[in-house]
Amino acid sequence: MALSNEEIERYSRQIILKNIGGRGQERLKQGKVLIVGAGGLGSPVAYYLAAAGVGTLGIIDSDNVDLSNLQRQILHTTGRLGQPKAESARETLLALNPALTINTYPLRLGKENILDIIRDYDVIVDGVDNFPTRYLLNDACVMTGKTLVEAGVLQWDGLVMTIKPGQGPCYRCIFPDPPPPGAVPSCQEAGVVGPVPGVIGCIQATEVLKILLATGETLTGRLLIYNALEMRFREIKAERNPDCPVCGDNPSIRELEEYTFVCETQCGR
Repeated sequence: MALSNEEIERYSRQIILKNIGGRGQERLKQGKVLIVGAGGLGSPVAYYLAAAGVGTLGIIDSDNVDLSNLQRQILHTTGRLGQPKAESARETLLALNPALTINTYPLRLGKENILDIIRDYDVIVDGVDNFPTRYLLNDACVMTGKTLVEAGVLQWDGLVMTIKPGQGPCYRCIFPDPPPPGAVPSCQEAGVVGPVPGVIGCIQATEVLKILLATGETLTGRLLIYNALEMRFREIKAERNPDCPVCGDNPSIRELEEYTFVCETQCGR
């Protein structure tokens, strides 16, 4: 997929990098990335991937833009209050880079639709705000072999890891089961500092670019934890758990499960 003269100029600061070049930029143009959640995490991920020239972006979000979102969700504006987030995101991204293909899914992800939606994408990005969808995404990506860039934020803290089925641990290897309802406060209850999802979302976007370019070292098998209040990063190494219920040697979860409780927890929004 050849680059136009306009694209060469637009992406010139990337193309001059030895581990990207023209061929790498063409790979980005061919890339297809699905972003689940157009909130605090999904906003910077989508914006930087669009700016970088990733050719096809999918945006899933069933919510509408709310005034309380605007402190951190940079894809949206005051003038779009009440508008579906997926459509607001599309408008912003096409204004930045009109050459992209933006697929919108203004719906709630569930076991009945997730496999059909993720099928056509190279990389999946988790920007959700609840544990049921987080575990559903993990399980679906493991079962289909899709790479998942996982993250969560709350208050001054964030975490991010990359899940490559067959090459490292999945989310359940570290956190086998969802916490019970109310065990972890939501952003609405506990708050979140606006730049924190920006920092974590930028790390997620960087992971996606490296995956599409097949360059560098990703956060596979490494859980990166960020504390903005102390301005510290720390890394926890993780290994695949052979007893993991979904990616282990003898998985007990062979079909997607739908978690019915409402658990607004680690915030992606």
